[in-house]
Amino acid sequence: MSQLEIKINNIPIVVELATDSSSRNLGLMNRYAMPENNGMLFAFPDSQQRSFWMKNTHIPLSIAYISESGQIVDIKNMIPHSERGVPSSLPATYALEMNQGWFDRNQVRCGDIVSGITGIQCESLLRNYVREKLLTESTILTE
Repeated sequence: MSQLEIKINNIPIVVELATDSSSRNLGLMNRYAMPENNGMLFAFPDSQQRSFWMKNTHIPLSIAYISESGQIVDIKNMIPHSERGVPSSLPATYALEMNQGWFDRNQVRCGDIVSGITGIQCESLLRNYVREKLLTESTILTE
């Protein structure tokens, strides 16, 4: 899984990227610890209301739902092993999971901007780009 450094309020965070359905489905399952300024960033091909659960996840986590423009729209705490969904209240393109309480400890609030994430390509966006490119090229060739 690839990693990336992002920032919130100039605080550097090393995130693992979950940009395809298998990595998003696995998430942070079956792990017992995560370094303090590390997390997992989930990127989706569209912006819509999201919901996460904690099945097989041992680490207490907080989740920030993030808009397409990089603005945090929700921050919620999640309970280890809970299969109850924790929904966003607004559409989100990204979700950032950190150790529970990280956002509070670092005074990160809704409305703050996450830098370094806009434009992250996930598998669906790449497939759509390739599909559009092929359709455009085939249309040009048949005209």
